[in-house]
Amino acid sequence: MARLEAGQVAPDFHVETTQGQVSLQDLLAKCDKGVVVYFYPRASTPGCTKEACDFRDSLPSLLGAGYQVIGISPDKTPALEKFRDKQGLAFPLGSDPEKTVLEAWGAWGEKKLYGKITRGVIRSTIVVGKDGHVMLAKYGVKATGHVARLRRDLGLD
Repeated sequence: MARLEAGQVAPDFHVETTQGQVSLQDLLAKCDKGVVVYFYPRASTPGCTKEACDFRDSLPSLLGAGYQVIGISPDKTPALEKFRDKQGLAFPLGSDPEKTVLEAWGAWGEKKLYGKITRGVIRSTIVVGKDGHVMLAKYGVKATGHVARLRRDLGLD
């Protein structure tokens, strides 16, 4: 699937998470402004841990500004629960081992890793507005510093 762009309707999803079954519609119903959906390759790896902890540390201000957060990876739920517990993550982590959500959101495909073309998770963050339309879509982001840039883009800093 092609990457999502601002203005498009975000595809709904239903995933098993560390907080039970969750859909995009569930998250949109709980927010005032939107939902931050971020895709990452693998729980408990250095980059993914850094990114998750940055979201954890920014969660109070994101929630206060009206945004819900969910992280989605191909990991199975037990690995996500272990990651959540070890890092103290209070937002849901979704399991997408079949990669259906990743593909629908443009976060699965070819990428360059150490100069070699591979297929895998493209580290991405998409912000969906309360109306279900994509507000912001960033693909191929770096784990370090990404959340700070997102906060600036959302006008939180």
